[in-house]
Amino acid sequence: MDSNPLLWCRRVRLTAGALLLLGGFSGCASLVPQTMGLRDTWPADVAVRSENTEVPFFPQQEYQCGPAALATTLVNAGTAVSPEELLKLVYLPERKGSLQVEMLAAPRHYSLVSYQLAPRFDALLQEVAAGNPVIVLQDIGVGPFTDWHYAVVVGFDYPAGELFLRSGETRRLAIPFTIFEYTWQRSNYWAMVTLPPGRIPASAGEKDYLAAISAMDRVGKPAASVLAYSTFLQRWPGNVGASVGLANRHYALGALADAEATLQRAAAHHPDSVPVLNNMAQVLSDLGRNEEALALVERAARPEGSPYAEAVRETRALVLQRMGKDR
Repeated sequence: MDSNPLLWCRRVRLTAGALLLLGGFSGCASLVPQTMGLRDTWPADVAVRSENTEVPFFPQQEYQCGPAALATTLVNAGTAVSPEELLKLVYLPERKGSLQVEMLAAPRHYSLVSYQLAPRFDALLQEVAAGNPVIVLQDIGVGPFTDWHYAVVVGFDYPAGELFLRSGETRRLAIPFTIFEYTWQRSNYWAMVTLPPGRIPASAGEKDYLAAISAMDRVGKPAASVLAYSTFLQRWPGNVGASVGLANRHYALGALADAEATLQRAAAHHPDSVPVLNNMAQVLSDLGRNEEALALVERAARPEGSPYAEAVRETRALVLQRMGKDR
């Protein structure tokens, strides 16, 4: 096993012996720092008990915990898919495992947004408490032996000191916080959620979630992109990147009035944004309003050294051509 974050998903059962071996570390705060931190600061607005018992369960086949974990969260998000269907997207037969990049990419083909969580326990707890099952990458090997494994966290009971996982062949694996962190931290606390485009992860940050939507936009259905960007802008209405993304998707669908309305709202927040001015000029010109378009593209052309200068020149040339002018 090399250092690449690829896992060998055998038929996994955390045995009592393995738990006892790991449990011997639970008293050392330096080995489970985030668990110890929860004793002092529990995440705000997160109940101390939460479990989504309706999350589906797909028993893991040999070496295929990645497809099983993904099927769990995709079906929970309303997508009809089986682990077998996901094999071609995430499973590498020659390596007997799944890379994290494939795990994040696969849901986008089903027009779902995949979002990698911040490497913190509080982010994981926020998602689970919000009803979002979380895929985690663990090293459940004992001692010097590495054994990578994907599982899905579906609940927790902090007073009892346990989390509940869909894992391997076990529908509801109860595992102590300390032992879970010890196995989870070896992946640098890697975790992800997969959600429909109309929902935002509970722990999402503005910049990172926009990147997640943009990644889905490249391969997902146009309607899903419109919904994802629109939902994003309800939370962060002043985000110019999301506004341009939504307007571009409207434009590609031929919905010019919707594209204009989106860009007008963006201009209210960012009146000097070159992408907003340039794209609105294009839309207005397509609508036959070339005088308005020319005024906007002239404004967009004023900043010197803009990375959008070539695109602005092309838009200006098009508007002038439509107006019957040389320059």
